[in-house]
Amino acid sequence: MLGHRELNLDDYMAILRRRRWIILIPVVIVPVIAYLASLALHNEYKSRTLVLVEQQKVPDSVVKPTVTEDLAQRLASMEEQILSRTRLQPIIEKFGLYKEESPQAHMEDLVDRLRKSITVTPIRPMTGTQTSDLPGFYISFTASNARLAQQVCAEITSMFIEENLRAREQRAQGTTEFLAHQLQEAKQKLDDQDAKLAAFKAKYFGSLPGQEQGNISILAGLNSQFDAVTQALGRAQQDKTYAESLLNQQLAALETTPTAAGPQPDSLENQLASLQNQLLAAQARYTNDHPDVIKLKIAIDDVKKKIATAHSQPEEKPATGETKEARRETPQIMQLRAAIHQLEQTIQAKTNEQARVREQIGMYQGRLSLSPGVEQQYKELTRDYQTALEFYNELLAKESQSQMATNLERRQQGEQFRVMDPANLPESPSFPNRPLFAEAGLGVGLAIGLGITILLEMKDKAIRTEGDVKFFLQVPTLAMIPIVKDGHHQGRWFWKRAKKPAPRAGVEA
Repeated sequence: MLGHRELNLDDYMAILRRRRWIILIPVVIVPVIAYLASLALHNEYKSRTLVLVEQQKVPDSVVKPTVTEDLAQRLASMEEQILSRTRLQPIIEKFGLYKEESPQAHMEDLVDRLRKSITVTPIRPMTGTQTSDLPGFYISFTASNARLAQQVCAEITSMFIEENLRAREQRAQGTTEFLAHQLQEAKQKLDDQDAKLAAFKAKYFGSLPGQEQGNISILAGLNSQFDAVTQALGRAQQDKTYAESLLNQQLAALETTPTAAGPQPDSLENQLASLQNQLLAAQARYTNDHPDVIKLKIAIDDVKKKIATAHSQPEEKPATGETKEARRETPQIMQLRAAIHQLEQTIQAKTNEQARVREQIGMYQGRLSLSPGVEQQYKELTRDYQTALEFYNELLAKESQSQMATNLERRQQGEQFRVMDPANLPESPSFPNRPLFAEAGLGVGLAIGLGITILLEMKDKAIRTEGDVKFFLQVPTLAMIPIVKDGHHQGRWFWKRAKKPAPRAGVEA
């Protein structure tokens, strides 16, 4: 009657009573069949290991780890490496896996079967934690023998731990070697920049940035010194001109005055006194090693010798030429000649000093004129040098950190995989799960029984209740006549009822 009219709870209960054997028989038979089928399957045992990730023992603020890759990515990479044929084939040969079950199988098939039997399951972090790193992972292996499953699971776990240590140490070592190579290149570049900067400073010394004010001050002082030297030179030249004019007047007067046969002692005494006065004045201005002082001393000695000779030989034949004229010169003429000689030396000294100061002024003016261009080049060199220095210092710090991280990994003080639960020895097979097979058979049998019941009810056109009469015939019911059963028809009614039940209700004529 399903699908023909709306049913209530009593109708459903009536259907269950009518079809109870159709439902119960599959519910009983199918679970038994499923359980018996599970007995025919081969037992498989699963061994599992819990591996936790232990963070490095030194804080990250002290030693920064060189391996910053996410654990999930590293775990996936390690899984690909460990599940390769190169790593799995030795395990198959060591434990003799699948030889009894598949003695003629190729190694590729055995490796693929072993790969499918290994499962790596990451442990997700707890909800609400600040970190997204994986706290650990499970490694499980399924085999037909419990002891074999435990041994292979432990072997694979050891491979994961060793691979993690090797990969981290290799990554740290590779980072250190790379930074050391980069540091060497950076040092070479820094040395080159340092040499260029030193050569530039030596070439343009005095024109470098920051020295302009000093050059200006020195140039101002040199200009003042040049003016003073020029003025002193002019005065010396004027004094020389005046002394030469006086000397010419004295010589002219001397030519017109008759001379004695020899030098007079009085004139020599006056000449000696004049030279001694000049010596005292020169010693007040110069040291005893000065050429003027030495020359005056020699002249005084000559005059003293002449005085001594004049006293011993009063009458001396007059000499000719310059000696005769020298003996005839008065002390004033000799004094003028000495003054002119002194002025000539002063003029020569002032001229040399003027040339030296002029050269220095030109040098400092050249430095000031070069300062703008030198400053631009100096800025470029210092900028390149500072960039190279900062890069070198940065690499040096990173190289030191990498060395510490490498030592940390070598001492196994960095991040490690620690086995929390070793590979267990399975006590019962993980497959087949026979109670689960029976429960699944129970569900399947119940579904089969209900499906058959629904199909039969949808095909059933029998009128059994007053509601069926009203629904199909649309007339009121006068009376309900029950079926009268005897012993002969009791058994046959059970099998024919599901096929075609007869109408049992009377209707109004």
